[in-house]
Amino acid sequence: MDKYIGRLLDNRYEILEVLGVGGMAVVYKARCHRLNRLVAVKILKDDFLQDEEFRRRFHSESQAVAMLSHSNIVSVYDVSTSADADYIVMELIDGITLKQYMERKGVLNWKETLHFAIQIAKALEHAHSRGIVHRDIKPHNVMVLKNGSVKVTDFGIARVMSEGNTLTKEALGSVHYISPEQAKGGRVDNRSDIYSLGVVLYEMMSGRPPYDGESPVAVAIKHINGGAPMPSTFNPNIPGGLEQIIMRAMGHEPADRYETATKMLADLDEFRKNPGILFDYNTPPLDAVTELPKPPLILEPTPVRATHAERAERRQGGMSEAEKQRAAARRQEQRRRRMQAEQERKRSNIATVAIVSCSLVMVVAIVIFLVVLFDSGFSTEPQLVEVPNLVGAVYEEVRNNPDFEIKKEKEDVYDNDVPAGQIISQSLKAGTQVAKGNPIYVVVSKGEAPRLVYMPAVTGQGLTEAERALNNLSMNLQIKVEQEHSETVAANVVIRTEPGADSQLTAGQTVVLHVSLGPEIKNSSMPYVLGETLKDAKNILDTQELDLQYTESQEYSSDVEKGCVIRTEPAAGEPLKTGDPVKIIVSKGPEMKRMQKLVGLTVNTAIEILKGDNFTNYEIDPVESNEPKDTVIEQSVPANDEVDINTKIVLKVSKGKPQPVETTKNVTIPIPTAEELESDGLLDTDYTDEEGNVKLNLQLKLDGTVVHTADGLNFESPAVVVSLKGTGTKEYELWVNGKAVSVITVDFAK
Repeated sequence: MDKYIGRLLDNRYEILEVLGVGGMAVVYKARCHRLNRLVAVKILKDDFLQDEEFRRRFHSESQAVAMLSHSNIVSVYDVSTSADADYIVMELIDGITLKQYMERKGVLNWKETLHFAIQIAKALEHAHSRGIVHRDIKPHNVMVLKNGSVKVTDFGIARVMSEGNTLTKEALGSVHYISPEQAKGGRVDNRSDIYSLGVVLYEMMSGRPPYDGESPVAVAIKHINGGAPMPSTFNPNIPGGLEQIIMRAMGHEPADRYETATKMLADLDEFRKNPGILFDYNTPPLDAVTELPKPPLILEPTPVRATHAERAERRQGGMSEAEKQRAAARRQEQRRRRMQAEQERKRSNIATVAIVSCSLVMVVAIVIFLVVLFDSGFSTEPQLVEVPNLVGAVYEEVRNNPDFEIKKEKEDVYDNDVPAGQIISQSLKAGTQVAKGNPIYVVVSKGEAPRLVYMPAVTGQGLTEAERALNNLSMNLQIKVEQEHSETVAANVVIRTEPGADSQLTAGQTVVLHVSLGPEIKNSSMPYVLGETLKDAKNILDTQELDLQYTESQEYSSDVEKGCVIRTEPAAGEPLKTGDPVKIIVSKGPEMKRMQKLVGLTVNTAIEILKGDNFTNYEIDPVESNEPKDTVIEQSVPANDEVDINTKIVLKVSKGKPQPVETTKNVTIPIPTAEELESDGLLDTDYTDEEGNVKLNLQLKLDGTVVHTADGLNFESPAVVVSLKGTGTKEYELWVNGKAVSVITVDFAK
């Protein structure tokens, strides 16, 4: 039996059971007797207790993480270092890891991926703003709750484990998600977490990490060298914008990635608003965007994957000639940068390249020797064939292709949109010319995923709450309640279940709830009635036969249903004796307020009104408008609506009318002929030279002001080109030899 089970740490935390075992610590479920709540306690393994420096770092890092406070980060309540145990006390999460979730569902759809990505990025944004880098972002360290929200755990602890050697035993377990600089033992900053988050998104969308190998070291080297295949290679249904976000986060160099989690969140939000968006990155992480690596010693041309601009062109149904030229220029610049980045990476990894090159030379030499030995007709010119489109085809019907070796990339996966036996994706792009006999790796559908229902973790919950959770599964479960006394679990609280949490359930199955009657000693402790109706709470208290004196009060609560118990005084588990007063605080439901009209007010006045009405969850959205600057032009909650004071209020505020942009335009003014001047009476002797030749004086006037003058013109030039600057549409008067002859209209917007 575990030596900590049943112990009371610091006269406060009673260790109940083991929840999990990690590389450096064991996680236990425990009860805090001071606050009467269930918590998770992570106790450092005995192997590390002899290392004083490790214990010091463990303690300081844990205290730093305890300062974090965010809805997507597992809360740290307490940190303790004593002679026989070093531990941290954390929030107890009722859920499963993101890794377990992914293993159950296979490839996630883009909506789920986006939902999880935004929450993880928000957690990183908060931690990075406090100077804390996680260093070990992976699906195993992300908890998925029943309501779909996620919480990131083990912040700061990875730094303790990675001090000293880069690839420790624990780090090797996370090698599929580490950044190139971590693999090389280089400097780690916020962008290392962003890289790891990109890898997690890659795995959610493709069903596999970007790099794999026979050993952790082999995987680490692949991270260092870069060149991950695009996730759309394995899942052609991934939207282009989301794929861009993933590959930018996975930029090989830190400078190629998002600078901050905030900037990544901005792109995720833009994609959420417009799933068809394609981003125009000035310097995309090109060295991370390459084709699927080719099998060794297969002679074939290197397929060139379409750039984001080319794919955008195909999606949008073609471009104008000028846009095509600009797209071609961008593609040429991207190829140049790709070659430059490739050369720099090769120089930085010259030792690795040299070893690999020597090995490849030896292998190639042996292969060529054997081919020459057994086939005198060996030729370096391979027979090229076109890759067929296998997506949607039945695997058993196409597996014996005469030109290709068609293999399964991995075990068949569930896909609700693709019938069983059909191919979901292929490794080589259809239409590509490759060597005959080249393998094509495909992913095959198992059809629609069966509905899997797992036993929820109701241990530690009240009986009513546990029964409600089981009934909400809609499995027609037969709930059997067996009561027993417990010295550690309050009355009416579930002690354990049969089957245990996370066990798969079948329809109509019998589920046994072992519920506490409290200690056998009568008049010992306050029963657990939180979440019960007032009537049920009193009935439970009356079973104690203590002749308790009840008083009641009400409070607003957004978390507890109206009419149900928020808390009691004394709290559950505290001592009771006959005739004791018991105060029951019941929920009035969320506090509702009537929304006032804010449109037309200044933003500062609107905020003061919201604060005065206890609305604290508001957001300002600046937009361009003809209304005066800082004027509220729209409110998300209409005036006079009754809403919860915790409702998010979005105010759209005017940034002011956009200023027109002044442009320059060349205007051609025709010179009148002599006949026209004579007919108009403009052949005035005041405009003749000494030889009697008529000269022309042209003037352009705008609102009576001369803006251009041309003197001494003759009839040899048919027109005069004048450069004018302005905005909108202007009308200029043309004066010839001192007389107005016409009006010239200029539209600067065209």
